[in-house]
Amino acid sequence: MTNADIATTFEHIADLLEYQGGNVFRVRAYRNAARTIGAMVESLAAVRADSKRSLTDLEGIGADLADKIGSLLDTGELPLLAELRKSVPAVVFELMRIPGLGPKKVKLLVDALGIDSLDSLETACQEGRVADVKGFGAKTQAAILGNIGFAKSPDHARLLWEEADVIVQDVLAWMRECPQVRQIEGAGSWRRGRETVGDLDFVVDSTDASAVMDRLCAWKETSAVLVRGDTKTSVRGPRGVQIDLRVVDHGSFGAAMQYFTGSKEHNVRLRSLARERGLTINEYGVYELASDAPDDAPRAKGSFVAGATEKDVYGAVGLSWVPPELREGRDEIVAAAHGQLPNLVELADIRGDLHMHTTATDGEDTLAEMVRAAIARGLHYIAITDHSQRVTMARGLDKRRLFTQWEAIDRLNESLVENGQQPIVVLKGIEVDMLEKGGLDLPDDVLAKADWVVASLHYGQNQSRERITARIIEAIENPHVSVIGHPTGRLLNRRPPYDVDIEAVIAAAGRTGTFLEINANPWRLDLNEHHAAAAKKAGVQIVISTDAHSTRGLDVMRCGVLQARRAGLEAGDIANTRTLAGLRKLMKP
Repeated sequence: MTNADIATTFEHIADLLEYQGGNVFRVRAYRNAARTIGAMVESLAAVRADSKRSLTDLEGIGADLADKIGSLLDTGELPLLAELRKSVPAVVFELMRIPGLGPKKVKLLVDALGIDSLDSLETACQEGRVADVKGFGAKTQAAILGNIGFAKSPDHARLLWEEADVIVQDVLAWMRECPQVRQIEGAGSWRRGRETVGDLDFVVDSTDASAVMDRLCAWKETSAVLVRGDTKTSVRGPRGVQIDLRVVDHGSFGAAMQYFTGSKEHNVRLRSLARERGLTINEYGVYELASDAPDDAPRAKGSFVAGATEKDVYGAVGLSWVPPELREGRDEIVAAAHGQLPNLVELADIRGDLHMHTTATDGEDTLAEMVRAAIARGLHYIAITDHSQRVTMARGLDKRRLFTQWEAIDRLNESLVENGQQPIVVLKGIEVDMLEKGGLDLPDDVLAKADWVVASLHYGQNQSRERITARIIEAIENPHVSVIGHPTGRLLNRRPPYDVDIEAVIAAAGRTGTFLEINANPWRLDLNEHHAAAAKKAGVQIVISTDAHSTRGLDVMRCGVLQARRAGLEAGDIANTRTLAGLRKLMKP
């Protein structure tokens, strides 16, 4: 089993244990283990096989969990999981697709109402029976009813970050025209730059919550009001996404932004640090800890300390402000405490784009149009990397057509020189294919004439781990290959990554000086943040490229930068933040 398989198994066990009312610390142990394993690049099998190491050396992995990992690696099965599945109704996971319904609430519904399907839950809501279940009520019932259609539809997968961003910007523009809104910002997983987003969170600074919520309900894209309270409203927006808006006063705006940005794991660690300092943090602010005040009574706590800005909230517990992209409950709290947070790369740092296509293959715009669009975006250099001959469906270039394109690029570069200055340099590139049997689909004497070579794997993605890894490493070791494109081949919400030993790939890239790509296409974002962070640790330079197939495709560079920020990358970790001369110094001789 892969690390991802084992992480999924442990998350599954945590859900089942929580449904059964299991020990909260045991549930948390499985969830923490799932997070640790999911973030690993090195395979658990490799750790286990190393006589000098132990699985228990991993954060959150004790002897019991190590034994279970061993069982999964050896047999692919776990008796505990089989036992839990037998004792928990199959409908549980179907019901948990409904936003806001976790294991505990699902159990209440199953036990109290005998719910056995989404249809029966819908009927129970329509008949008002859910509202009578302890811990629910009319508002929760209405929210569930509004979300059932969402859970039933296979089209309502999590949104890509870029898709979510379009909706966020529309909401912000609409709400900022409301006179009662002093400040409004997006929060949640969108703000943290997660690859996919489930629902959207907004925090508003206002003294008139009713007017603010009226404004959201009047938005042309609001199809249903799910819940409306004194300071919070939830509506159904475009693509069926749930939009949650919370209104706070000015003094609590920063605290609310921190709280609702998350992640849950980050907030747990932050609150733990606050308690060590005699403080408590919630969505209203930072307070001195009053021993006689329960956690659910924020106004009854000790003296108010901070809350107007996030910087104040973090500063109150002795931390520098943590960029949202890093707030995943990893090592960011420790780094902030020691002044060691990275100076994250920004879009303005990017000087060149080194992966794009034209009408010569499967692009929508011509060479000249792509160059003009790159100049308009302030890029200093680009590489034209149309597909090579193996990709027949994209009319890939053979040697003759490739040389014809390169001659056109030479003429274009000459025409761009004006008054001794060239606004952009166009590199002669190619996206060459790794063949299933090994090797590349263009000979070395052709590749040697290129300025930039992207090597990608498009076929044979179901080959064995060993074969795919060998193909990629062979490409890495080719002296003419500059970068490995979309190294794991995944498509978010569509296709999982192929089975590749990414640790071996990173090691080979470090050994040979080959770059690895963060493909900024919102469907790819490949490398993921864990792999990109591991590449940085290994000293491998990353290239962020758009893989644009049109002029508008150049705009997704921001998605790749966001992915790099989640990996903790700085400008110096990204090869194409350098001048062209600086980039060439990093390339293979």
